[in-house]
Amino acid sequence: MVAERPVYPMEIAGVYRELPLFEVQPGLRIAVLNILGDVELVEACAIALHEKLASLTYDVLVTAEAKSIPLAHALARVARKPYVVLRKKYRTYMGQTIHAETHSITTGQPQMLYLDEKDRDLVQGGRVVLLDDVISTGSTLEGMRKIIEQGGGEVVALAAILTEGDPEKWTDVIALGHIPLFTD
Repeated sequence: MVAERPVYPMEIAGVYRELPLFEVQPGLRIAVLNILGDVELVEACAIALHEKLASLTYDVLVTAEAKSIPLAHALARVARKPYVVLRKKYRTYMGQTIHAETHSITTGQPQMLYLDEKDRDLVQGGRVVLLDDVISTGSTLEGMRKIIEQGGGEVVALAAILTEGDPEKWTDVIALGHIPLFTD
């Protein structure tokens, strides 16, 4: 039996969830939003983000593998836009990729992001919305931005379900909510 874990309760896009707290570094805990398999929350967030993005002109959504893929798919369906997933591992079938390194708060390790050759035409000359589930350090966003710029695209907006940490750092992000970092 798993011990009971403290949670951070919140409402996101009209859906109530209790986000479990996990220690990611000594003395630092984060509230974890895991949308994988949460159809109700993903669909509500897609509709809410679509409404917030409605005044923007954009051509494609770009996200990083893996937890935000269902959000990108649902938002793309609502917005009737294509989406691109930047992969974390290179595979030979991806051809000539564009890549950048990031550092994730959840893994604590450097990671690579790769734009598949098949998706380069969607990005080149396109107006791009970068999409993530939670933006915490901004490292993933920065990696995504580098790839889009190298691929000849223009980032026109940053969007997420939640931002995390210092809210003043994320005033340029279109988000549905904010969660704090928890220090002991």
